[in-house]
Amino acid sequence: MVEEGSSVSLDLPSVGVLVIGRSPEADLVLTDHAASRRHAEIRTHAGHVIVHDLGSHNGTRVNGEPLTGSRALVANDVIAIGEVVMVIYGGADEPPVRAVLDVAQLRRRLGDEVERAIEFERPLGVIVAVGIRLETIAEHLRGIDIVGRLSPATLAIVLPELDPAATSELAARIAEQTSARCGWTVCPGDGGDSNALLAAARAAADTAEQGTARSAASTVTTIEMDGRIVLLADPAMLRVYELLKRLAVSALSVLVTGETGSGKENAAYAIHHYSPRAGQPFMTLNCAALQDTLVESELFGYEKGAFTGAVGTKLGLLEAASGGTVFLDEVGELSLNAQAKLLRALETRRVTRLGSVKEREIEIRVVAATNRKLADEIKAGRFREDLYFRIAGAAVALPPLRARPREIAVIARALLERARPAAQLSAASTAALASYPWPGNVRELRNAIEFAAATASERLVEPWHLPETVTGQPSSKAEPAARKLRPIGEELAELERTRMTEALELAGGIQRRAAELISMPLRTFVHKLRVRPQAVARNDNRPPGWVGECRTEGQEGSRRRTRLETG
Repeated sequence: MVEEGSSVSLDLPSVGVLVIGRSPEADLVLTDHAASRRHAEIRTHAGHVIVHDLGSHNGTRVNGEPLTGSRALVANDVIAIGEVVMVIYGGADEPPVRAVLDVAQLRRRLGDEVERAIEFERPLGVIVAVGIRLETIAEHLRGIDIVGRLSPATLAIVLPELDPAATSELAARIAEQTSARCGWTVCPGDGGDSNALLAAARAAADTAEQGTARSAASTVTTIEMDGRIVLLADPAMLRVYELLKRLAVSALSVLVTGETGSGKENAAYAIHHYSPRAGQPFMTLNCAALQDTLVESELFGYEKGAFTGAVGTKLGLLEAASGGTVFLDEVGELSLNAQAKLLRALETRRVTRLGSVKEREIEIRVVAATNRKLADEIKAGRFREDLYFRIAGAAVALPPLRARPREIAVIARALLERARPAAQLSAASTAALASYPWPGNVRELRNAIEFAAATASERLVEPWHLPETVTGQPSSKAEPAARKLRPIGEELAELERTRMTEALELAGGIQRRAAELISMPLRTFVHKLRVRPQAVARNDNRPPGWVGECRTEGQEGSRRRTRLETG
């Protein structure tokens, strides 16, 4: 059971009834205000466990669903009453039949555990095991562990309250004893949502050798290309860069597509970096900024005196890049006039500078990039089909950042390390980053982390340090002023007055019921009202001096009321 950040294990009777609620007479007493005095009961008999809601005001949930009437429980079922969470599991003498969840159920349950781990700052591990059967690992699992099936031969194990060291040890033990391939991950270090954690653990398992376990952290690949650093953790991106390396050694022109900020220029540079042209120029042209009047001078260059202001000879981009690679960024933004001129140069491999009649050969490789769907642009008549086939000898699509959740936490930590080496992301910040769709992709993530690094004066970066667009909450551009502390006695007295007021309201003015609601002896409750009548907040709709009413039960027709004067 987890309540107010603390967890405790309780044994259920083999036969009997366990009443749960806020009443002191309950078998399991809760302090959560959402719980009723007699909220629910758990009945055990002949190995069966049944939960029944006792007509509570706020209801009971089992595995996230409202409980209506009674329900039989199995191992790993989660009962929620307000903010209190209870997980059912079997004892060592007679372990229950363990439920194996399907993928949808697993993601939902893992999502619940992630929320709980982040909110209460508790450890959580996940293991993905490939080539394994449930019966071969049953002896290694605790009652609170959750098992789901990702594929016929692949199981995922959710491990609440298990720290990274214990998770690593368990994964290694399972892999060694079953000859499986295991990958393990932890929350929030490897991700702040269920998708990221499962993807990370699966990627680690896929790259592990038979009979061994591998951590998700060990699967992060760092590529350094002449000062450019690219972090790869998602399997899709790892496959993309393997493809780029294979294309690099060919002479094909390549078209890289992807949303804005998804890393198209890094992909283009990877093709250059891994190609035989690596030691030659890598020239970039932002096609979106190229005006029609400047197309020829920028692409082909000009001679001295070619036009007013041409005080010297200038090499065009295509000529300057000869022997190397030209990166045409946002090629879909070129006008039709510019497309025609570029096409001719690429087809003939020759350019003529403005003010000259001499053609000069160019020997270049072209890599282009766009966030547009060029097939649609061709149909609309905005892009030349012949130019498309010239630049798209091979096409590579980059997935958006939201489709590779594993990389969000990895890239965010690396960016923060670069901006402020001593700072760290809190668990809540990691979860906030994971839940945001990132329409601006890595570029937007970089901006968000740099913003947080600049606004957070403490070591730990919290959600309120992130931009409002990411969290949906106003960002604090300055640290809040230190809270003014009051004597503890004053704060406790104020809390007591507030609770007495709420209790009287809920009890309809009946003092005995109000005292029971806050577990205060009746004589103490009445005494405090007499010596400190201001303890009960005044309702503005009642006469001056009224601070509460005393009613006795059983007087339906004429309830006795006592006005408590404040003077």
